[in-house]
Amino acid sequence: MGLGTLVFLSLAIASAPMLSAQSLPPMPVDATALVRRAVQHRLDAGKSHRPVRYLIHRTDERHDTTKEIIETVDGGVARLVAIDGKPLSAEADRAELDRLDTLANHPELQEHRHKSEQKDAERVDRLLALLPDAFVYRFEGMTPCAAGQCYRLSFTPNPHFTPPNLEADLLRGVAGEVWIDTRQERLTRLDGHFIADVDFGFGIIGKLNKGGTVLLEQTDVGEHDWELTRLTLHVTGNALMVKPLSFQINEEASHFSPVASGLRYRDAIQLLKQSVP
Repeated sequence: MGLGTLVFLSLAIASAPMLSAQSLPPMPVDATALVRRAVQHRLDAGKSHRPVRYLIHRTDERHDTTKEIIETVDGGVARLVAIDGKPLSAEADRAELDRLDTLANHPELQEHRHKSEQKDAERVDRLLALLPDAFVYRFEGMTPCAAGQCYRLSFTPNPHFTPPNLEADLLRGVAGEVWIDTRQERLTRLDGHFIADVDFGFGIIGKLNKGGTVLLEQTDVGEHDWELTRLTLHVTGNALMVKPLSFQINEEASHFSPVASGLRYRDAIQLLKQSVP
């Protein structure tokens, strides 16, 4: 699934109350080392990712849509199947099928999408690689999770961290919790909130306001294949000093199933056209 810079800020989920230092259980492993291994496992898995087919339901300030998506070697291909929780009208569905036909006849459109997906993935990987050093981690205990049992760690900005680029500036104002599966050492839940305003480009490019939240959940959907299944992003700010910014995004992905590893985008279009919304 494609995630941009703000999307990645998915260091999120409702913060739970912290345990007192006296009541904390002994840390089974070094917290920072655990995060470093979990991040590396995520990066390594991305190199051998199995393509999948799934549904994604997204709501924002203006839209409520459900799309069926198939991943291919040429990038993801999507078919809109519902608006506001209701199947498309016959006319709207016909327009969507016509759009897929146009996409099949113009590979340059798919190539543009694919390059954009690759850039987003590279941006996410760069930010992921910074997580072990960008924050100070503290063991808060064990917690039940979808994977069974998870380490629960809190994190706060590392005062000694120097962001290497403008994107990494986002990390300076975020605190929260991260959950890591004990068996596979994979990040299952990232929960964060902005504890301070964050400026980009000395405030000239933009600013994100204190109080924003971001939530991300990953799930093992089978065969040790972890997929992003929930994303919530609620942030406000300003771009170019004056233009208001507001991101109120909720995404949930479900119904994952594997597809052929060598599938091309035109083949995916045919599969989507044959499916019943």
